[in-house]
Amino acid sequence: MIPFVSKTVFILAVAAAFVCQPAQAGRRTHTVYFEGQENELHVYRISGSKPGKTLLIIGGIQGDEPCGFLAADSYVDFSLKTGNLIVVPRANFPSILKRERQINQDMNRKFSDDHVVNYETRVVHVLKKLICESDCFLNLHEGSGIYSPVWESQMKNPQRYGQSIIADNNFLDPAKGGTPVDLAAMAGTVIEKINQNIDDPFYHFHFNNHRTGQADTRHKEQRRSATFYAADICRIPAFGIESAKSLPLEQKVRQMIDAINGYMAVLDIIPETPGIDLKKPQMQYMIISVNDSIPVVVGKMQRLKIRKGDTVQVLDVVANYERGLSVNILGVGSNFNDMKKKIQIQASTRIEAKKDFYACGSVFLDIDEPGKDVPTRLAVTDSAEKKTGLQYKLLINGKQKFVDNYSRITLDHGDILVIEDVLNSPVDPASYVVNFKGFVGNKSFNSGEDRGYPIDTGADGVLMPRYSRDKKGRHYHVLTTLEDKEVGKLYIDMQL
Repeated sequence: MIPFVSKTVFILAVAAAFVCQPAQAGRRTHTVYFEGQENELHVYRISGSKPGKTLLIIGGIQGDEPCGFLAADSYVDFSLKTGNLIVVPRANFPSILKRERQINQDMNRKFSDDHVVNYETRVVHVLKKLICESDCFLNLHEGSGIYSPVWESQMKNPQRYGQSIIADNNFLDPAKGGTPVDLAAMAGTVIEKINQNIDDPFYHFHFNNHRTGQADTRHKEQRRSATFYAADICRIPAFGIESAKSLPLEQKVRQMIDAINGYMAVLDIIPETPGIDLKKPQMQYMIISVNDSIPVVVGKMQRLKIRKGDTVQVLDVVANYERGLSVNILGVGSNFNDMKKKIQIQASTRIEAKKDFYACGSVFLDIDEPGKDVPTRLAVTDSAEKKTGLQYKLLINGKQKFVDNYSRITLDHGDILVIEDVLNSPVDPASYVVNFKGFVGNKSFNSGEDRGYPIDTGADGVLMPRYSRDKKGRHYHVLTTLEDKEVGKLYIDMQL
C-alpha cells in the first residue's frame, strides 16, 4: 500500500506552485490563466536585478512544431542580471497534445479581424496584452522546406520558411516617432550568431522580409498573425524564428536557443545560458482523489481499486519534467486534458500521463467485482490478477468488445471502430504503437498510433485499400509494435 498524502500538505503545495506576485527585480513569477480548463495557459516572468528591455518569447502557438515550446522551456528557470523575459512556452496546449497545427482555428491567424469566439480567442486576448507590454517579441516556429532569397530547388526557394528569421518589413516606425528600427539589421546580427554553429552552409539562416503590409505582398494572411499585430498595433520589433521541420529535433532546439540568445544580446539582456536536456519523459506517480477523499499516491504501472460510479480526480502528476504535463482517462475523459477534472468511472480503465504529446506513464483504475466486500479504504496494488496474452479493447458502433491478440473480427461496411486500448500488458500500454494499416488517425503527424480515433469504415477516403492485405479493401490488419518489434496483430475482415 502506498501511503496517503496529507490533504493539508498537498493543498499547501499546490497553492504554493500557483501563487502569483507582482514582477520585481531579480524575481520570477508564474501566472496561470484559465486554470483547470483545456486551454490552461502558463506565463513566466523573469526580472533581472538591473532594469532593462523586456523580451517576449512564445512557443507552441501551433502544436505540431515542438522545437518552439521545448526551446522556450529552457528559459523559464532563468536568472537574469539585466533586463526581463516574458516566456509563454505553450500558447496552444490543446493543439500540442493532439500534435496538430490547430483545433478550432489557427491561433496565429486570430490577432486581427476575427469575430469567432472559442478558446483560441481567449488565449489570444492574453497574448495581445503580453505583446504590448514588451520591447521585442519572438514567435518560435518550424517551417516547411528551407528559405532562400533565390530559387535553388523545389524545397529551397523564396516561398519556403525553414531556416529563416521573418519580419513584416525591413524597418519599423516606432509609436512615438524617433528613429525607425532596422529590423533587417537586428535579424542579421542574430543570424550571424546562429550560422556560426551550423557547419553545413546549406542549412544557414537568412532574413526573410514578408513585406506584410505592402499591397503586393505574397503573405497577406500574415496580417492576422501575432508578429504583425506586434509591429502594427504595439509598434515593437517582432520576428518569427523558423527552423526547418526536416531537421532532427535537438538540432532545431539548439538553433532556437541560439536565436533567443542572439536577441537577448542585441537587447542587452544578460542571462545565464541554459543547457539542453531532452531526456525521455518518465512519470513517477499521480496524486488522485476519489469522491473528494484525501488524495492517494499511485505510482507508475500501479492499480487503484475503486467502486463502479466513483468520481475520480487526478490532482497532480509528478515526473522528470515539471511543465507540459497532462492526463487522459481513456474512454471517459475529454479529447485533451483531464487533469483536475472530476470524472465518474463506470468500468475499469487506464489513466495515461503525457509530457506534451509524449506518453510518459500509466496507472490503472480497477472496478471492484460485484459481490465482493467494499474496501474500507482505497487499495493501491502493483499488479492485477495474472493474465496471459495481450487483448484489444474495442468500441464497435459504441458497444464495447474485448478481443484476443492475433484474432480476427468482421465488420460491416459503415461500422465505426475505435481501438480504445491494449490490455494485459507486462509493460506500460503507452509504450506500444497500435497501427491500423490503411488508416491515418492524425493526418498532420502520422506517428502510426491509431488508438482513440473513430474509424468510419463507410466514409470515403477513411480507409485506403492499397494498404489492405488483399489490396481490395476487404482484409486489413492492426499491427502492434514495441520498440519497432511486432508483439501483436488483429485481423479485420470487411463485409462490403
